[in-house]
Amino acid sequence: MHAAAGARFVPFAGYEMPVQFAGLIAEHQAVRTACGVFDVSHMGEVEVFGPEALAGLQWLVTNDISKLVDGKALYTVMCVANGGIVDDLIVYREKADRYFICINASRRHDDVAHMKSELSRFACTVTDVSDAWGQLAVQGPNADDVIASMTTAEVRDMAPFTWLDATVGGAPVRIARTGYTGEPGFEIYVRPRDAATFWDALMKAGKPHGLVPCGLGARDTLRLEMKYALYGNDIDLEHTPLEAGLGWVVKLDKGDFLGRAALVRQKEDGIARKLVGFTMRDRGIPRQGYVIRHGGKDVGVVTSGTHSPSLNAPIGVGYVPANLAAVGSTFDVVIRDRAVPAEVAKTPFYRRDER
Repeated sequence: MHAAAGARFVPFAGYEMPVQFAGLIAEHQAVRTACGVFDVSHMGEVEVFGPEALAGLQWLVTNDISKLVDGKALYTVMCVANGGIVDDLIVYREKADRYFICINASRRHDDVAHMKSELSRFACTVTDVSDAWGQLAVQGPNADDVIASMTTAEVRDMAPFTWLDATVGGAPVRIARTGYTGEPGFEIYVRPRDAATFWDALMKAGKPHGLVPCGLGARDTLRLEMKYALYGNDIDLEHTPLEAGLGWVVKLDKGDFLGRAALVRQKEDGIARKLVGFTMRDRGIPRQGYVIRHGGKDVGVVTSGTHSPSLNAPIGVGYVPANLAAVGSTFDVVIRDRAVPAEVAKTPFYRRDER
Protein backbone atom coordinates (compact mmCIF):
# COMPACT_ATOMS: atom_id res chain seq x y z
CA MET A 1 0.00 0.00 0.00
CA HIS A 2 2.87 2.36 0.78
CA ALA A 3 4.55 1.48 -2.51
CA ALA A 4 1.33 2.22 -4.36
CA ALA A 5 1.24 5.61 -2.63
CA GLY A 6 4.71 6.41 -4.00
CA ALA A 7 6.85 5.60 -0.98
CA ARG A 8 10.62 5.40 -1.19
CA PHE A 9 11.91 2.78 1.23
CA VAL A 10 15.01 2.50 3.42
CA PRO A 11 16.12 -0.16 5.92
CA PHE A 12 15.53 0.90 9.53
CA ALA A 13 15.95 -1.21 12.68
CA GLY A 14 15.59 -4.38 10.61
CA TYR A 15 12.45 -3.18 8.85
CA GLU A 16 11.79 -1.81 5.37
CA MET A 17 10.35 1.63 6.08
CA PRO A 18 9.00 4.45 3.91
CA VAL A 19 11.39 7.39 4.25
CA GLN A 20 9.19 9.72 2.20
CA PHE A 21 6.17 9.85 -0.09
CA ALA A 22 5.59 13.22 -1.79
CA GLY A 23 8.74 14.65 -0.22
CA LEU A 24 10.16 15.42 3.20
CA ILE A 25 9.41 19.15 3.26
CA ALA A 26 5.86 18.76 1.96
CA GLU A 27 5.15 16.06 4.55
CA HIS A 28 6.74 18.06 7.36
CA GLN A 29 4.67 21.14 6.52
CA ALA A 30 1.50 19.05 6.22
CA VAL A 31 1.92 17.91 9.83
CA ARG A 32 2.59 21.45 11.02
CA THR A 33 -0.38 22.96 9.15
CA ALA A 34 -2.92 20.16 8.54
CA CYS A 35 -2.38 16.46 9.21
CA GLY A 36 -0.05 13.58 8.46
CA VAL A 37 -0.03 9.86 9.18
CA PHE A 38 3.07 7.80 9.93
CA ASP A 39 3.14 4.01 9.83
CA VAL A 40 5.16 3.23 12.95
CA SER A 41 4.24 -0.43 13.15
CA HIS A 42 7.92 -1.22 13.69
CA MET A 43 7.61 0.01 17.30
CA GLY A 44 7.61 -2.73 19.91
CA GLU A 45 4.90 -3.49 22.45
CA VAL A 46 5.23 -5.37 25.73
CA GLU A 47 2.67 -6.45 28.32
CA VAL A 48 3.61 -6.64 32.00
CA PHE A 49 0.96 -8.16 34.24
CA GLY A 50 0.57 -9.91 37.56
CA PRO A 51 0.16 -9.07 41.27
CA GLU A 52 3.60 -7.40 41.46
CA ALA A 53 3.52 -5.69 38.07
CA LEU A 54 3.48 -2.24 39.67
CA ALA A 55 6.30 -3.04 42.08
CA GLY A 56 8.33 -4.49 39.23
CA LEU A 57 7.87 -1.48 36.99
CA GLN A 58 8.72 0.87 39.84
CA TRP A 59 12.06 -0.92 40.07
CA LEU A 60 12.53 -1.06 36.29
CA VAL A 61 11.91 2.57 35.24
CA THR A 62 12.86 6.01 36.56
CA ASN A 63 9.43 7.68 36.55
CA ASP A 64 6.76 7.06 39.20
CA ILE A 65 4.33 4.46 37.86
CA SER A 66 2.26 4.65 41.06
CA LYS A 67 0.93 8.01 39.82
CA LEU A 68 -0.89 6.29 36.94
CA VAL A 69 -4.57 5.41 37.00
CA ASP A 70 -6.50 3.31 34.48
CA GLY A 71 -6.51 5.00 31.07
CA LYS A 72 -3.41 7.10 31.75
CA ALA A 73 0.12 6.83 30.38
CA LEU A 74 3.53 8.35 31.05
CA TYR A 75 6.91 8.74 29.39
CA THR A 76 9.95 7.29 31.14
CA VAL A 77 13.30 5.58 30.67
CA MET A 78 14.90 2.34 31.81
CA CYS A 79 18.47 2.46 33.10
CA VAL A 80 21.23 0.04 33.98
CA ALA A 81 23.03 0.19 37.32
CA ASN A 82 25.47 2.93 36.21
CA GLY A 83 22.60 5.16 35.04
CA GLY A 84 23.03 4.53 31.31
CA ILE A 85 19.77 4.49 29.35
CA VAL A 86 18.50 1.11 28.12
CA ASP A 87 15.58 2.73 26.26
CA ASP A 88 12.90 5.37 26.50
CA LEU A 89 9.32 4.14 26.55
CA ILE A 90 5.68 4.93 27.20
CA VAL A 91 3.85 2.97 29.91
CA TYR A 92 0.05 2.66 29.68
CA ARG A 93 -1.93 1.46 32.69
CA GLU A 94 -4.80 -0.91 31.92
CA LYS A 95 -5.40 -2.02 35.50
CA ALA A 96 -3.47 -1.91 38.76
CA ASP A 97 -1.88 -5.25 37.85
CA ARG A 98 -1.65 -4.86 34.05
CA TYR A 99 0.44 -2.49 31.90
CA PHE A 100 1.00 -2.02 28.16
CA ILE A 101 4.39 -0.60 27.13
CA CYS A 102 5.62 0.89 23.85
CA ILE A 103 9.34 0.50 23.16
CA ASN A 104 11.70 1.34 20.31
CA ALA A 105 12.01 -1.10 17.43
CA SER A 106 15.80 -1.08 17.49
CA ARG A 107 15.75 -2.04 21.18
CA ARG A 108 12.94 -4.61 21.10
CA HIS A 109 14.88 -7.78 21.84
CA ASP A 110 17.37 -6.17 24.21
CA ASP A 111 14.53 -4.44 26.08
CA VAL A 112 12.50 -7.61 26.49
CA ALA A 113 15.55 -9.55 27.72
CA HIS A 114 16.34 -6.72 30.16
CA MET A 115 12.75 -6.61 31.41
CA LYS A 116 12.54 -10.36 31.91
CA SER A 117 15.84 -10.45 33.76
CA GLU A 118 15.10 -7.54 36.09
CA LEU A 119 11.49 -8.55 36.77
CA SER A 120 12.22 -12.23 37.37
CA ARG A 121 12.14 -11.68 41.14
CA PHE A 122 8.69 -10.08 40.99
CA ALA A 123 5.38 -11.93 40.69
CA CYS A 124 4.61 -10.69 37.19
CA THR A 125 4.89 -11.80 33.58
CA VAL A 126 6.61 -10.00 30.69
CA THR A 127 5.24 -10.78 27.24
CA ASP A 128 6.51 -9.43 23.92
CA VAL A 129 3.36 -8.70 21.89
CA SER A 130 5.04 -6.59 19.19
CA ASP A 131 3.88 -8.82 16.34
CA ALA A 132 0.27 -8.57 17.52
CA TRP A 133 0.10 -4.81 16.93
CA GLY A 134 0.54 -2.29 14.16
CA GLN A 135 0.67 1.41 14.93
CA LEU A 136 -0.29 4.55 13.02
CA ALA A 137 0.56 8.04 14.27
CA VAL A 138 -1.97 10.66 13.12
CA GLN A 139 -0.43 14.06 13.86
CA GLY A 140 -1.28 17.68 13.13
CA PRO A 141 -3.79 20.44 13.97
CA ASN A 142 -6.50 18.63 11.97
CA ALA A 143 -5.91 15.22 13.57
CA ASP A 144 -8.89 15.59 15.91
CA ASP A 145 -11.22 16.34 12.99
CA VAL A 146 -10.03 13.27 11.10
CA ILE A 147 -10.36 10.76 13.94
CA ALA A 148 -13.57 12.30 15.34
CA SER A 149 -15.19 11.72 11.94
CA MET A 150 -14.35 8.01 12.15
CA THR A 151 -15.63 7.13 15.64
CA THR A 152 -18.30 7.80 18.23
CA ALA A 153 -15.64 7.92 20.96
CA GLU A 154 -15.07 11.35 22.53
CA VAL A 155 -11.57 11.75 21.17
CA ARG A 156 -11.58 15.57 21.08
CA ASP A 157 -11.73 15.70 24.87
CA MET A 158 -8.79 13.37 25.44
CA ALA A 159 -6.06 14.93 27.56
CA PRO A 160 -2.37 14.38 26.76
CA PHE A 161 -1.11 10.95 27.79
CA THR A 162 -4.53 9.37 28.11
CA TRP A 163 -5.75 6.42 26.08
CA LEU A 164 -8.87 4.38 25.39
CA ASP A 165 -10.04 1.36 23.44
CA ALA A 166 -12.55 2.24 20.73
CA THR A 167 -13.83 1.37 17.29
CA VAL A 168 -12.39 3.72 14.68
CA GLY A 169 -13.12 3.33 10.98
CA GLY A 170 -14.81 0.04 11.73
CA ALA A 171 -11.72 -1.44 13.41
CA PRO A 172 -11.16 -2.13 17.12
CA VAL A 173 -8.14 -0.02 18.10
CA ARG A 174 -6.28 1.40 21.07
CA ILE A 175 -6.02 5.16 20.67
CA ALA A 176 -3.55 7.23 22.69
CA ARG A 177 -3.17 11.00 22.95
CA THR A 178 0.58 10.79 22.40
CA GLY A 179 2.99 11.61 19.60
CA TYR A 180 6.49 12.51 18.48
CA THR A 181 5.97 15.68 16.44
CA GLY A 182 4.97 18.48 18.82
CA GLU A 183 1.54 18.67 17.21
CA PRO A 184 -1.79 17.48 18.59
CA GLY A 185 -2.75 14.01 17.49
CA PHE A 186 -2.97 10.34 18.30
CA GLU A 187 -0.99 7.14 18.18
CA ILE A 188 -3.38 4.36 17.19
CA TYR A 189 -2.61 0.71 17.86
CA VAL A 190 -4.36 -1.58 15.38
CA ARG A 191 -4.31 -5.34 14.87
CA PRO A 192 -2.40 -6.41 11.74
CA ARG A 193 -5.50 -8.12 10.32
CA ASP A 194 -7.29 -4.75 10.37
CA ALA A 195 -4.35 -2.56 9.34
CA ALA A 196 -4.94 -2.39 5.58
CA THR A 197 -8.66 -1.64 5.78
CA PHE A 198 -8.03 0.86 8.59
CA TRP A 199 -5.39 2.63 6.50
CA ASP A 200 -7.84 2.92 3.62
CA ALA A 201 -10.59 4.26 5.88
CA LEU A 202 -8.16 6.73 7.44
CA MET A 203 -6.94 8.08 4.11
CA LYS A 204 -10.53 8.49 2.90
CA ALA A 205 -11.67 10.26 6.08
CA GLY A 206 -8.56 12.42 6.15
CA LYS A 207 -8.64 13.69 2.59
CA PRO A 208 -10.98 16.66 3.31
CA HIS A 209 -8.68 17.63 6.21
CA GLY A 210 -5.41 17.59 4.28
CA LEU A 211 -4.15 14.24 5.61
CA VAL A 212 -1.08 12.91 3.77
CA PRO A 213 1.10 9.83 4.31
CA CYS A 214 4.47 10.69 5.84
CA GLY A 215 7.78 8.88 6.11
CA LEU A 216 10.74 8.60 8.46
CA GLY A 217 12.36 11.72 7.01
CA ALA A 218 9.62 14.08 8.16
CA ARG A 219 9.30 12.22 11.45
CA ASP A 220 12.94 12.98 12.17
CA THR A 221 12.80 16.69 11.28
CA LEU A 222 9.58 17.17 13.26
CA ARG A 223 10.91 15.48 16.40
CA LEU A 224 14.24 17.30 16.17
CA GLU A 225 12.49 20.70 16.04
CA MET A 226 11.01 19.71 19.41
CA LYS A 227 14.34 18.33 20.72
CA TYR A 228 12.68 14.97 21.32
CA ALA A 229 15.36 12.36 21.94
CA LEU A 230 16.01 9.53 19.49
CA TYR A 231 17.48 6.35 20.94
CA GLY A 232 20.80 5.48 19.37
CA ASN A 233 21.45 9.12 18.52
CA ASP A 234 20.73 11.35 21.53
CA ILE A 235 20.33 8.75 24.27
CA ASP A 236 22.02 5.40 24.81
CA LEU A 237 23.80 3.27 27.39
CA GLU A 238 26.72 5.73 27.45
CA HIS A 239 24.57 8.63 28.69
CA THR A 240 22.28 9.12 31.67
CA PRO A 241 18.85 10.78 31.69
CA LEU A 242 20.29 13.64 33.76
CA GLU A 243 22.87 14.35 31.07
CA ALA A 244 20.20 14.04 28.37
CA GLY A 245 17.91 16.67 29.89
CA LEU A 246 15.42 14.02 30.98
CA GLY A 247 15.67 14.70 34.70
CA TRP A 248 11.93 15.41 34.71
CA VAL A 249 11.26 11.67 34.28
CA VAL A 250 13.66 10.70 37.08
CA LYS A 251 11.80 10.55 40.40
CA LEU A 252 14.53 10.04 42.98
CA ASP A 253 12.03 10.30 45.84
CA LYS A 254 9.79 7.42 44.74
CA GLY A 255 11.94 4.71 46.32
CA ASP A 256 14.70 2.54 44.94
CA PHE A 257 14.99 1.75 41.24
CA LEU A 258 17.64 0.40 38.93
CA GLY A 259 20.29 3.08 38.42
CA ARG A 260 19.06 5.34 41.24
CA ALA A 261 22.27 5.23 43.28
CA ALA A 262 24.36 6.24 40.27
CA LEU A 263 21.98 9.07 39.38
CA VAL A 264 21.95 10.38 42.95
CA ARG A 265 25.75 10.35 42.91
CA GLN A 266 25.88 12.13 39.55
CA LYS A 267 23.48 14.81 40.75
CA GLU A 268 25.49 15.38 43.94
CA ASP A 269 28.82 15.49 42.09
CA GLY A 270 27.52 17.75 39.34
CA ILE A 271 26.59 16.81 35.78
CA ALA A 272 29.75 17.15 33.69
CA ARG A 273 28.15 17.06 30.22
CA LYS A 274 24.74 18.00 28.94
CA LEU A 275 22.67 17.52 25.81
CA VAL A 276 21.93 20.92 24.26
CA GLY A 277 20.17 22.26 21.19
CA PHE A 278 22.07 24.69 19.02
CA THR A 279 21.71 26.77 15.87
CA MET A 280 24.43 27.52 13.33
CA ARG A 281 25.74 31.07 13.03
CA ASP A 282 27.13 30.44 9.55
CA ARG A 283 26.32 28.20 6.60
CA GLY A 284 26.44 24.46 7.18
CA ILE A 285 24.16 21.65 8.36
CA PRO A 286 25.25 19.69 11.45
CA ARG A 287 24.98 15.91 11.20
CA GLN A 288 25.27 13.03 13.64
CA GLY A 289 28.89 12.33 14.52
CA TYR A 290 30.29 15.76 13.69
CA VAL A 291 32.84 17.00 16.23
CA ILE A 292 32.05 19.93 18.52
CA ARG A 293 35.13 22.04 19.17
CA HIS A 294 35.87 24.87 21.61
CA GLY A 295 39.09 26.72 22.19
CA GLY A 296 40.84 24.49 19.68
CA LYS A 297 39.87 21.30 21.58
CA ASP A 298 37.34 18.62 20.69
CA VAL A 299 34.79 18.81 23.51
CA GLY A 300 31.68 17.03 22.24
CA VAL A 301 29.79 15.47 19.38
CA VAL A 302 26.64 16.19 17.41
CA THR A 303 24.01 13.51 18.06
CA SER A 304 21.29 14.79 15.68
CA GLY A 305 21.17 17.57 13.11
CA THR A 306 19.15 18.77 10.14
CA HIS A 307 17.87 21.76 8.22
CA SER A 308 14.63 22.73 9.97
CA PRO A 309 11.78 23.18 7.46
CA SER A 310 9.73 25.21 9.96
CA LEU A 311 12.54 27.61 10.82
CA ASN A 312 14.33 27.44 7.46
CA ALA A 313 17.59 27.16 9.37
CA PRO A 314 20.07 24.44 10.38
CA ILE A 315 19.64 23.06 13.89
CA GLY A 316 21.39 20.41 15.93
CA VAL A 317 21.64 18.60 19.24
CA GLY A 318 24.77 17.38 20.94
CA TYR A 319 26.61 16.73 24.20
CA VAL A 320 28.90 19.48 25.47
CA PRO A 321 30.67 20.20 28.77
CA ALA A 322 28.33 21.71 31.37
CA ASN A 323 30.13 25.05 31.20
CA LEU A 324 29.06 25.37 27.53
CA ALA A 325 25.44 24.31 28.09
CA ALA A 326 23.83 27.67 28.89
CA VAL A 327 21.69 29.34 26.23
CA GLY A 328 23.88 31.75 24.29
CA SER A 329 27.10 29.76 24.76
CA THR A 330 29.14 29.35 21.59
CA PHE A 331 31.35 26.66 20.09
CA ASP A 332 32.26 25.33 16.65
CA VAL A 333 30.88 22.35 14.74
CA VAL A 334 33.42 20.79 12.39
CA ILE A 335 31.72 20.37 9.02
CA ARG A 336 33.95 18.93 6.28
CA ASP A 337 37.11 20.09 8.04
CA ARG A 338 35.67 23.59 8.51
CA ALA A 339 34.95 24.95 11.99
CA VAL A 340 31.51 26.55 11.73
CA PRO A 341 30.34 28.69 14.68
CA ALA A 342 27.23 27.58 16.57
CA GLU A 343 25.22 28.90 19.50
CA VAL A 344 23.27 27.07 22.21
CA ALA A 345 19.57 27.80 21.69
CA LYS A 346 16.47 27.71 23.80
CA THR A 347 14.52 24.54 23.06
CA PRO A 348 12.23 23.34 21.72
CA PHE A 349 13.39 25.08 18.56
CA TYR A 350 9.81 25.19 17.25
CA ARG A 351 6.98 26.70 19.25
CA ARG A 352 3.52 26.79 17.76
CA ASP A 353 2.50 29.86 19.76
CA GLU A 354 5.41 31.82 18.29
CA ARG A 355 4.69 31.02 14.65
